[in-house]
Amino acid sequence: MENYSKARTVEQPSVCPFPGLPPDTPEVRVKDGSKIRNLMRYALSRMEAKAKAAEEEERPPPEEGGGGAAEGKKEAAARPLCSHIIFTASGKGVSKAITCAEIVKRRVKGLHQLTKLLYSTVVEVWEPLEPAAGLDSLTVNRNLPAIWILLSREPMDCSQPGYQPPGRYDLLWAQSANKEEGGGSTGLRTGHKRKKGGGGGGGGGRGRGAGRHAGRSRDAA
Repeated sequence: MENYSKARTVEQPSVCPFPGLPPDTPEVRVKDGSKIRNLMRYALSRMEAKAKAAEEEERPPPEEGGGGAAEGKKEAAARPLCSHIIFTASGKGVSKAITCAEIVKRRVKGLHQLTKLLYSTVVEVWEPLEPAAGLDSLTVNRNLPAIWILLSREPMDCSQPGYQPPGRYDLLWAQSANKEEGGGSTGLRTGHKRKKGGGGGGGGGRGRGAGRHAGRSRDAA
């Protein structure tokens, strides 16, 4: 590919793996360069009443006329909060999408989670550096790992693969932390015993040597 340069990259749209959702369900597409602060502001405004009110207060009023601002506030207040939200990402943005979902679960209690792992297709078009060389353009299809995370206030089917009930992530993190602490303490004790044993041998050798010198000095006296 040294004689080619990438002309463009097109990501094929993927179908949502969660059928039967309400039409007003927000779908947050997380990219590698997305800022978590901006994503959280939008997601929490659709799922949390406090964040929604704060967003309306921070929004600057229009320059002409105050009626538009009042109408916008009435529409925002009349619009109900969403019961579902979707986070999706592919490639390098997968870890950022997981982080966003965990933050929302900590802010909004009692959310059920359903995770799907898929592959998204990315089409890359490569053009030759020298068209006069007789080289043709190349089209490369790449499959990138993608993740779809559904957070819902309503209960879901527990038998589905990837289902996670609310309140379980804190327990899992606590168990993993306890295991790490237990393994770390065991390792320190083992190392301490080894170090103590080595030091004891050295100390014994020095003690014997000192005793010999003391005995010689007494005989000489």
